[in-house]
Amino acid sequence: MIVGLAIKLTPGTIVQHMVQFNQGYFFNLLLPPIILNSGYELKRRNFFINFGTILTFALVGTFIAALATGALTFLYAYFHPEGISISFIDSMIFGAILSATDPVTILAIFSQLHVDPQLYSIICGESLMNDAVAIVLSETLHKFRGQELHVINIFKGVGTFVGVFTASTLIGILFGIIVALMLKHSELFRYPSIETCLIALMAYSSYLFSNSTQMSGIVTLLFTGITLKHYAYDNMSLRTKRATKYVFQVLSQLSENFIFIYLGVNLFTQTDLDYKPLFILVTTVIICIARYVSVAPLSMLINAVCRALGKSEKLLPRSHQLMLFWAGLRGAVAFALASGLVGESAPAMRTTILAVVVLTVLLFGGTTNRMLQILEIRTGVIEADDSCSEDDDHDIDPVGYRKLRRLSTSSTAHDNDNVLVDLEDIDDQRRRRSTRSHRTNNNAQDVSIDGLLSGPLGNPIPDPAEPHWFISFDEKWLKPLFTKQHIQARNQTLAEYWREKRRKMDRANRGMLAGIRNMSFGQASTGSDDYETDALTLDSVGGGSNNYNPGSSSNNLVIGAGRVFGRSPASSPPDPEQ
Repeated sequence: MIVGLAIKLTPGTIVQHMVQFNQGYFFNLLLPPIILNSGYELKRRNFFINFGTILTFALVGTFIAALATGALTFLYAYFHPEGISISFIDSMIFGAILSATDPVTILAIFSQLHVDPQLYSIICGESLMNDAVAIVLSETLHKFRGQELHVINIFKGVGTFVGVFTASTLIGILFGIIVALMLKHSELFRYPSIETCLIALMAYSSYLFSNSTQMSGIVTLLFTGITLKHYAYDNMSLRTKRATKYVFQVLSQLSENFIFIYLGVNLFTQTDLDYKPLFILVTTVIICIARYVSVAPLSMLINAVCRALGKSEKLLPRSHQLMLFWAGLRGAVAFALASGLVGESAPAMRTTILAVVVLTVLLFGGTTNRMLQILEIRTGVIEADDSCSEDDDHDIDPVGYRKLRRLSTSSTAHDNDNVLVDLEDIDDQRRRRSTRSHRTNNNAQDVSIDGLLSGPLGNPIPDPAEPHWFISFDEKWLKPLFTKQHIQARNQTLAEYWREKRRKMDRANRGMLAGIRNMSFGQASTGSDDYETDALTLDSVGGGSNNYNPGSSSNNLVIGAGRVFGRSPASSPPDPEQ
């Protein structure tokens, strides 16, 4: 804003024309990297767990906010204050544009503070879907400008909106699947630079293709990024994984910074600015009312449905509802859409939208830290990364699966010991990482492998919840179809290995607790012969030469629960080819 004011005060108009907002540059150059990176780096697990909530706020909530904003704006303009005259359809377009939330500032703070994953995923997912819904809704309303309002037009508009949104989603998924199949059935991993360029160009092509067919390019690009990360990522070489990750992040950050600079400069350098102070103030109040109306009733509805279905973990607490309201600041998407406004009061509406964007960013974005403290929302929650970035430093085969296959073909015991050493080293590394994360926040939900292995002493380690039907279908049919075979074999082998390790740890815990209760130096009764190979005994500690004998026929006193001492060669993963 300071730079914009300085440019405004300098004589001449050459510089002012150079920095004026250009809708084509915004939608074709600045916005695509942000949307692509948002889909590519999306926490897919929490996104799809809360997908129903996100879709409710993004679709129904945006529609309610647009309707409330448009109706209140039309009611205000009906009395022609400050000489403003806005028709009903223009008021609805104005409401649709201002219904686009863009909490970039809040999400940046959330990411830095590691806010509760459920809240972060809902706000992030809603903002992404909300932008797309607002764009499609405003473009649909533009088509009915100048026409009379009939019931048939309302149903036609709803049908157009649903059709465009659905078709755009399918186009994005299709482009992502095409890229995954190309990488699977080719050897582009030998040429990482070409592979990276192909992925970026195909993603951008999906955006242009969708726009050229009168669909929503933002929706298409968002689901292209999600599909690329879910299916194509496993088919990429290590260098391509790193390149796509950091290139998309850098381009997105640059675009966001440039957009904020763009907005601040245009606050003073825009040529057709028409400031209406009262209209700006009233509009700010209106969008707050519309945001509350779209959040509060839907939150109550979502909580009622969750209680009826017995899903208490998906309930939205009061603090999360208030933070959702506070995250309703407007951004560059609203200002970019405002450039398409026409009519007698179009300059005043464009100026008002620009002012509202700046005010909400300063007011809501600048007080986010304080609101987190007031609402006592959890921070410092280390969320498990489902993007496989943890394995990037260990190449596409993080636990030496190909080495394991070579070693398993040999019948020597020495090779089996090497396999065990590799797996145990990796187990120790992951255990240390999990310990550091646990110290950061003891209340955080630990969904790592180590969290599954370290249940309460003496209690059975709980089995994971039944996966969603789509997740099971995806793992059984879609993943093998779109990803390379050795990736699937590796994942299946690791899954079986950790499941077996969890079962043995559970038996060791029960055995140790039984031995303590009996206060016996004899062998603890476990009800299973497998216990002898799972727990550490005095004989194994002393190398079979213990001099201490309490008079029992066996020295099988358990001194470890399997967490550190209870490993055995039997815990190595099975060969998937057997």
